[in-house]
Amino acid sequence: MDIKLKCPVCGKELTDDGKTLKCSKNHSFDRARQGYINLLPVQFKHSLDPGDTAEMLRARRRFLDSGKYTPICQSVFEAMEKYTPQAPKVLDIGCGEGYYTARLKALRPGEYIGIDISKEGARMACSRDKDILFLVATASRLPIADSQLDCVCAMFSLLMPDEYARVLKKNGCVIEVTVGNDHLKELKSIIYDEVFPQDKHPADYNGLFEEVHRQEHGFQITLDNPSLKDLLLMTPHFWRIRKERRELLEATDSLDLTVHYWVRVLKKK
Repeated sequence: MDIKLKCPVCGKELTDDGKTLKCSKNHSFDRARQGYINLLPVQFKHSLDPGDTAEMLRARRRFLDSGKYTPICQSVFEAMEKYTPQAPKVLDIGCGEGYYTARLKALRPGEYIGIDISKEGARMACSRDKDILFLVATASRLPIADSQLDCVCAMFSLLMPDEYARVLKKNGCVIEVTVGNDHLKELKSIIYDEVFPQDKHPADYNGLFEEVHRQEHGFQITLDNPSLKDLLLMTPHFWRIRKERRELLEATDSLDLTVHYWVRVLKKK
């Protein structure tokens, strides 16, 4: 792999012997049997087992493999095709079980790394594509050396402008997907007593980038009850639904849903 990694403890460059990553200060990180590497030291965790649970990740895999969100991936690919070089070096932030990372690599071949704070997510992601390096890591402390990447993909993830700017090459870009005001509004009407108007907009990028593209996208999908429950497990709404609202969802045979999102491209200055 040409992308240089750095030690999450001391910041020194990591060398890879195929089984272990090690820095000059002898901090070492073993490659798991499945292929991922854990670069999230315990002192940087906010909980014992951060990130999505295995149940949530399995639901995410089932839902994304159904192809319902394929247009989102296509939107990102079209931005990558326009704003990245051939065979780009790409980091996928919050990759989860690896669907978007693997699909984008198939559409836009290059060198890809996927990171997620969930060890289970990184483990599952390895089954998607053995040529992608999946890391357990946090976006706020990326274990990537400076100026290594052509593109950072942030799919429904928090924007970390300083870290993204640090790891990107000059003129590298962030391709960001954020939810729109009408995203899953029909599902929200089942989950909540009242759905308030939204005023969502992409986050500020601290003057480190130039916005070169912003486009609104939307499409409709129809989900049966099992797919609805899988989708719920993928969203923060899962933690907020009350018992009576869960029973209402259980009684919903199918639902037409609005998928509404923005794709924004930020170019490093």
